[in-house]
Amino acid sequence: MADQMFCGAFGPFLNKVKPYLAMVSLQFGYAGMYIVTMMCFKRGMSHWILVVYRHAFATLAVAPFAIVLERKIRPKMTLRVFIKILALGFLEPVIDQNLYYVGLKSTTATYASAFVNLLPAVTFILAVIFRIEKVNLKKKSSMAKVIGTAITVAGAMVMTLYKGPMFNLVPHSRGGSHTAAAASTPENWVAGTIELISCIVGWSGFFIVQSMTLKEYPAELSLAAWVCVMGIVEGGIVALIMERDWNAWKIGFDARLLAAAYSGIVCSGIAYYVQSIVNKVKGPVFVTAFSPLSMVITSVLAAIILAESVHLGSCIGAVIIVMGLYSVVWGKSKEGKGNETGKDQELPVVDIKERSTIVDDISDDVTTVKSKVPAEKKASILQEL
Repeated sequence: MADQMFCGAFGPFLNKVKPYLAMVSLQFGYAGMYIVTMMCFKRGMSHWILVVYRHAFATLAVAPFAIVLERKIRPKMTLRVFIKILALGFLEPVIDQNLYYVGLKSTTATYASAFVNLLPAVTFILAVIFRIEKVNLKKKSSMAKVIGTAITVAGAMVMTLYKGPMFNLVPHSRGGSHTAAAASTPENWVAGTIELISCIVGWSGFFIVQSMTLKEYPAELSLAAWVCVMGIVEGGIVALIMERDWNAWKIGFDARLLAAAYSGIVCSGIAYYVQSIVNKVKGPVFVTAFSPLSMVITSVLAAIILAESVHLGSCIGAVIIVMGLYSVVWGKSKEGKGNETGKDQELPVVDIKERSTIVDDISDDVTTVKSKVPAEKKASILQEL
């Protein structure tokens, strides 16, 4: 009996916590991917080819489950849905991942992961444009999201425009500590920043289109498998154009195979599926709201494994971005509570028309009572006579 009561009380709590646990777990996966891919690039692997192998592993991991588990609930494929899947395959596997890898080569793993913190702000702006998110400046939740978005953009500008002194999170020997940082010239940083901005816009667009597609094709595993297949096809076409050397496609049992398998299974296959589920329940803004955690984890791992140095400007900008981001998350949580309870977190505004209507109704009731009382008294007096 006690176990049933515990399960009954713990069940609703677990359902509320599931989306948070899922997104936090993904950030650990992304942090590992940043480190593994950086090691892979140091061995000379092409990022164009990595994208193709990554989605090949993702397809092998997801497609069997999609075929078996969703064979009865999979909706019929239409031309409209297929075009959206093509767009998903172009926005995330081709544009986002390739531009991110190029920006990662031009900068550092810590800088690139910190720049990803712009993702929630850009996603929020696109969600408002496409009317997925509603903004009402009379509501505290909407004000918090707007102000948080502005603070996040300001933090990204600080992180980009101000470098400041460099320091190591973890002390290293002088021989191999600044290799990654020294290889990045100011020109590379500017180019890398532009590439990372384009990557974020593509990634945000992916979540917006994913949210729209799930309304017409509510099969998360199948959608994830389709996106992985499109990643192979579209990414393969781009890779064949950009990489003419067939020897570049050869990989062995080393960091290149590890990067393709790890990023494909964890950060493409599993990530697409988990993000689809959370996106369907919470929306695209919530899905992108946990990126600062990935930045923190990546910074620590990059300092320990890759011996990367950190710029003071990156730290200051990242702190500002986190402050703005959690303002957005706070507004999103308040908005969700208002939807559940049926009460909006709206600023106190008096509706004059509504108030006058209520007053008129009350006055009508009073006059009705007054008109009835004398009639009843007259009837009783006539009966007595």
